Amino acid sequence: MVAFPTETVYGLGADALNADAVRRIFEAKGRPGDNPLIVHISALDQLGPLISVEPSPMARALMDACWPGPMTLIFPKSDAVPMAVTAGLDTVAVRFPAHPAARALIDAASRPIAAPSANRSGRPSPTTARHVLEDMDGRVPMILDGGPCEVGLESTVIDMTGDVPRILRPGGVTPETIERVCGGVRVDDAVMRPLKEGERPRSPGMKYRHYAPRGELTIVQGGAEAVVSKISDLYDNALAAGNSPLILALEGHLPAYGGRRALSLGRDAAGMAHALFNALRDADALGADALFSEAVPADGVGLAVMNRLGRAAAFNVVDA
Repeated sequence: MVAFPTETVYGLGADALNADAVRRIFEAKGRPGDNPLIVHISALDQLGPLISVEPSPMARALMDACWPGPMTLIFPKSDAVPMAVTAGLDTVAVRFPAHPAARALIDAASRPIAAPSANRSGRPSPTTARHVLEDMDGRVPMILDGGPCEVGLESTVIDMTGDVPRILRPGGVTPETIERVCGGVRVDDAVMRPLKEGERPRSPGMKYRHYAPRGELTIVQGGAEAVVSKISDLYDNALAAGNSPLILALEGHLPAYGGRRALSLGRDAAGMAHALFNALRDADALGADALFSEAVPADGVGLAVMNRLGRAAAFNVVDA
């Protein structure tokens, strides 16, 4: 195993064609065995041996438009891919990352690399090598430090097994981009809700509570002034109850919270995507046990932000 940087988050990688190596990933992370992994490649000719069908014209159009980059495509898997990688599913998720260190690692290994995020299962994903060390010290023999990740949220996962591309996990490649390339797109209804009892995750990141800080997170949505007022009240009530509250807010809204303790989530949804996981980890370092976050509209990259926030908060959402 080796932890390595990608443009999205740091991954914890092992030989994707070696079931024993893949099982070590699950053990190191404490990851449930029903949560599939993504297989990373460094050249398009590495895709063929992993899948059992020819990519459709839509899939090829997406690959041409968005690979290398923060996009994962799901295809029917070949027999070469161990069931340990796909969590027993007959499909495999494949990504061609853009980060030069990730691609150099795959080239040096001369084989595809299966890799989830390099954190303990359920924790916020790591966007720096320091984050990996916080979670995985003593659990992984090597961390390749490539500096901070550019995107900050995991890749968009798209199911290509149907007639229309279906987003299972939103990311930097937005629904608008996919629709422009393919002429249509669907967003799976599980993107913005918890999985139902007995429902199996078909993509990484679909578990009920994921990316979570140690404190209880509440999302507040509505008009900007109403949200500031509601979060301020929730913060004051939590403080009066003996908690250690913290506000997560867009940069331009911070002055409205007065002297209350707050962290910036950037200027807009794109900035929030880059800053979110780091802010959730900073909240833990500050000892916050009650967190109150502003929401952003769930369109464009905002859909990915609200997906991650929702799962981190176990979908605890309040209307202002």
